[in-house]
Amino acid sequence: MIKAVVTGHSRGLGAAVAAELVARGIPVLGLARGHAEIGEGMEQAVVDLGDAQALAAWLGGHTLRSFLAGCDTALLVNNAGVVTPVGPLAEQDPAAALRAAILNVGAPLALSAAFVQAAPQAERRILHISSGAGRSAYPGWSVYCATKAALDQHARAVALDGDPRVRCVSLAPGVIDTDMQAEIRATPDEKFPLKQRFVDMKEGGVLVSPGACAAKLVDCLLSKRFGHEPVDDLRNSA
Repeated sequence: MIKAVVTGHSRGLGAAVAAELVARGIPVLGLARGHAEIGEGMEQAVVDLGDAQALAAWLGGHTLRSFLAGCDTALLVNNAGVVTPVGPLAEQDPAAALRAAILNVGAPLALSAAFVQAAPQAERRILHISSGAGRSAYPGWSVYCATKAALDQHARAVALDGDPRVRCVSLAPGVIDTDMQAEIRATPDEKFPLKQRFVDMKEGGVLVSPGACAAKLVDCLLSKRFGHEPVDDLRNSA
């Protein structure tokens, strides 16, 4: 039996991934600040992944281990994340930078460790939703670039651990038509000089729908090849 844990499942790509997994008959435990209407096969836990104390308290409970009990293959999709704060260093809110580091890096790393320990009987596959921003630096995105780069390095180091029953991939999914993209397009030009590039992609109709991306992402997650490249791009893995 396959079971999956998906963070940030209440909207955007996370909701699409959770729905795709459920549609394929895979039970899902969703972790987010809110609920999603996905239907049968979906369990949900309300957890603020940007609150280190709240996440530590939740991980100290039994929900994760109980959910994963008895499965042969366990999947973790670390999807939750934020692009803020956006702007040059002198204008960044330190509290927002700290929350981004916890949500984008601290939560995925802590969840990955807890997930692996909660299902020792299973093959465990961890998928970090990364970004091209983790591989190329952009003005105004120092926090976002740094946090996504951290996920890439985590996946590389996990691969070097050499456990054949634990696979970890940090995957850039491409540019998806989500609320985060709308947030990027609403950013003042002086905070993010490359904003027009994202406006042009929206107006040019090149953004991928969350559903289409989720289908490819789940195909990748379930494929025999998963884990061969710890840092990958969904557009190159078809």
